[in-house]
Amino acid sequence: MIAAMAATDPELERLLPSPSGPTTIHAAYAVAREPHRDRPWINLCMIASLDGSVALGGTSGGLGNANDLDVLLTLRSVADAILVGARTVSGEGYGPPRKVGQRIGVVTNSARVDVDTDLFRSGAGFIVTNERAPVPEHVDVLRAGVERVDLREVARRLRDVVPGARHVQAEGGPALNGSLVDAGLVDEICLNFAPLVIGGDGPRMTIGAAEERRRYALAHVLTDADGYLFTRWLPRP
Repeated sequence: MIAAMAATDPELERLLPSPSGPTTIHAAYAVAREPHRDRPWINLCMIASLDGSVALGGTSGGLGNANDLDVLLTLRSVADAILVGARTVSGEGYGPPRKVGQRIGVVTNSARVDVDTDLFRSGAGFIVTNERAPVPEHVDVLRAGVERVDLREVARRLRDVVPGARHVQAEGGPALNGSLVDAGLVDEICLNFAPLVIGGDGPRMTIGAAEERRRYALAHVLTDADGYLFTRWLPRP
């Protein structure tokens, strides 16, 4: 299960932008993000190996270190809501968020989600699905799309479930990431690179997105004593 919070804010080395020098995860990631007129800002947070896999043994946890976890938790601390695929929720053992009032939307086309978990019993979890999927009556639901989830509509209507939401963090898996990319909803990519080559047939960061050139500009590169790289990317106009 993902830890509740980061224990420290260790010093990292900023490689870009210039001038290089020491920084911290909080200084680099706990920055203001302006929502769009009709929807929240959406950032995508992932980790990948040098050979492109975002999973080891079926989860992302085996790729990361303490600083990778700190990046994730710092981004969570400034987000109003989290969107995550149902398989990732199950595989990574999601529980209630630490941040008061934060909601976690579990995205699924089938709505086959175990709602007898701490995440849903806490009231923080809600289901994001289509108009036709059957869901338990005692769980909050955001429906968008007839047979498949319409993520553009989800983004526009998310404030129905999370009033005043300005910043949403998307945490995978790759199928959800691909759908967000296709919908043009990824305002920021926080991608950490593990200094590992792991082989296997693990997935890429996105699955299912249409093949197309989508340009992003590098906002920063940080590194730590373990050789991890912590990058942040913003869409290039």
